[in-house]
Amino acid sequence: MNIPNFLTSLRIFLIPVLIVIYYLPWEGRYYASAAIFGIAAITDWLDGFLARALNQSTPFGAFFDPVADKVMVSVALVILVAAYDNPLMTLASAVIVGREIVISALREWMAEMGKRASVAVSFVGKFKTTMQMIAIFILLSNAPGTGWADFGLFVLIIAALLTLWSMYIYLKAAWPELSASKSNDS
Repeated sequence: MNIPNFLTSLRIFLIPVLIVIYYLPWEGRYYASAAIFGIAAITDWLDGFLARALNQSTPFGAFFDPVADKVMVSVALVILVAAYDNPLMTLASAVIVGREIVISALREWMAEMGKRASVAVSFVGKFKTTMQMIAIFILLSNAPGTGWADFGLFVLIIAALLTLWSMYIYLKAAWPELSASKSNDS
């Protein structure tokens, strides 16, 4: 177990902690939940940085890091959809989670074809992730119906739009493979 893998594992451990803290009947739950999510978001960046800097990349980390990220974001969005009871929150969250499923499947399929590099992470994807993390942090740290919560929802909608844009970029890059006619060799 190296430091990057420990940080990835920490993110998975923080998921049930986030759920429990958010639902505690305690005034500080919003700030505590946001802090937990913030720690997870920082470890998302830090584990990749350390894996490269310390030359500690492992198959476990390569597999588990994106899983930990997607599960943490998905769980946080489910919590927020339940808490906010807002159609825009639900739509933005569905777009974000749906895109993650589509792109994960696309990357797996492209890897099977030996073309995973054509759907590597783009700048738009990284920017989308940053906006998404900021939005979730703001939403977790504020009670529904407050001005900051409304701002957080606005940022989440921007993240959902960036999500659609990044999905378009990935699908466009993969389109030659997706639209190829089946070979007569089978």
